[in-house]
Amino acid sequence: MNQREQIIKYLNDFGSISDYEAVVDLGILQFGARLKELREQGYSFSSEWIKKKNRYGKPVRFKRYRLEEVDGRRDKTDSKIIS
Repeated sequence: MNQREQIIKYLNDFGSISDYEAVVDLGILQFGARLKELREQGYSFSSEWIKKKNRYGKPVRFKRYRLEEVDGRRDKTDSKIIS
């Protein structure tokens, strides 16, 4: 399974992913590049900024990504969006 496939599987299993989760859970260091490649393959993502505090109490923010759904449906067989 390549890194793009791992990201799509993770999104189907957990609903969303951050760059931190991509590194820690999947070992993907160039997460932004993989998202770009997935977009070029026709996938669409929504994102939101998440604000939290780090272990030292300093505010940090990061993006969380979700697969966009079209007409409320997503094809689960190959994880591509149905248009």
